[in-house]
Amino acid sequence: MQTALIVIHVIVCLALIASVLLQSGRSAGLSGAIAGGAQSLFGKKKGMDDLLGRVTTGLAVGFMLLAIALTVLVR
Repeated sequence: MQTALIVIHVIVCLALIASVLLQSGRSAGLSGAIAGGAQSLFGKKKGMDDLLGRVTTGLAVGFMLLAIALTVLVR
């Protein structure tokens, strides 16, 4: 039971790292600061960025729950 949870935890951890790295950055220097103002007015988060945001949130919740479950099992 504990070994299976550890394996799932490692898989969720790697997926969480990948989903964070695949997201686009918030700014890219001076051009990012100028474009950031326009994005706040018109909104840019569409398609893949929105999907990756939801996937990251789900993986983060799963990661925390698995960490708590493993902590309880070790005691």
